[in-house]
Amino acid sequence: MARDYYEILGVPKDASANQIKEAYRKLSRKWHPDINPVNREAEEKFKEISAAYDVLGSEDKRRLYDEFGEAGLHPGFDEQKARRYRQWSGGRQQGTEGGREPGGEWAAEDFGRFRSYEDIFGNLFDFGFGQEGPAFHGRARGRDLEYAMSIDFVSALKGVQTEIAIDKTKVCPTCRGNGIDPGAGAATCTVCGGTGRLDVARGPMQFTKPCPRCRGTGRIGKPCPTCAGQGMVSGVERIKVSIPPGVMEGSRVRVAGKGEPAGGGGTPGDLYLVIHVPEHPFLKREGDDLTMEVPVTVREAMAGGTITVPTVDGRIRVKVPPGSQSGQTLKVRGKGALNPKTKQKGDLLIRLVVKVPKTEDKEALDAAEKIERLYQGDVRAGLRL
Repeated sequence: MARDYYEILGVPKDASANQIKEAYRKLSRKWHPDINPVNREAEEKFKEISAAYDVLGSEDKRRLYDEFGEAGLHPGFDEQKARRYRQWSGGRQQGTEGGREPGGEWAAEDFGRFRSYEDIFGNLFDFGFGQEGPAFHGRARGRDLEYAMSIDFVSALKGVQTEIAIDKTKVCPTCRGNGIDPGAGAATCTVCGGTGRLDVARGPMQFTKPCPRCRGTGRIGKPCPTCAGQGMVSGVERIKVSIPPGVMEGSRVRVAGKGEPAGGGGTPGDLYLVIHVPEHPFLKREGDDLTMEVPVTVREAMAGGTITVPTVDGRIRVKVPPGSQSGQTLKVRGKGALNPKTKQKGDLLIRLVVKVPKTEDKEALDAAEKIERLYQGDVRAGLRL
């Protein structure tokens, strides 16, 4: 049964981009594996939520999904040709131009049983139109995988290269995916003639599918003892991954070709890293800007001065203007987070916090009394409820 991505995120079909993003962030925080360790249900729920946001969070993918369902998301899907097919099949069922000629051999029920594009296309990834109607052709592609990955706040800002270990299906190292015992020899498949594919026609619709006898390899023989003829084995694979600078909570990083392999010489799927970034003790991210609360002394706040502040790029010196107030914000341009799309950095927003010492020293208290006389009127006079 096709998944309803809107239902997964709990938003209506006319939801705005901001509503979709907010729903995703709320659900991802609730179901993230780091928050629900050793919870298989939470892990699967998080993958489902991430897959839904991957589609609905993209303007182009959402448009295709709204019109064609999940079939429109397959690699190689041609929306223009799909619309032509829809027009053609609709014309056939109504007996109009584009359908069969009166007395022809194809009946409307040949296509009437297909309720959606998923029913028609299945696992086919490319299709076109021949002179006699739609023609479908393609080679199998491995399944995409998702992996929930946590990185610390600073690494998310700077980027990091690391290695992960995941359980996945891999190509059998003994037979290299063809399922045949390499020591027993192999022969050409008698069903497909060694092509690995079979042409199938249903009415004017033609497509190519992997040969079921040789599973798309074109060769047959004694089953491989390692994989029992399946061409695949399960195991742990260590993968080196590179996380680009500027990723944030919920970001998805694609690792091409590291998903599950495909039989018959098909293209392997991709691996998607779903990033979780724990909170930092004193740095916060607001879009591409970073905010930091920085303590200053009473003297620095009153007289001004230069303070040293740590940043992702190293320590910098920042001028504090005389008469600065607690809560006042100083902006340092270009010292925020890198936007992965625009390659531009946001700003660092420093919020000053005036730290008042606890003391019973008489000279200090006398100095405080002198400072008190500098205030003009009641500092709380403007407070009103």
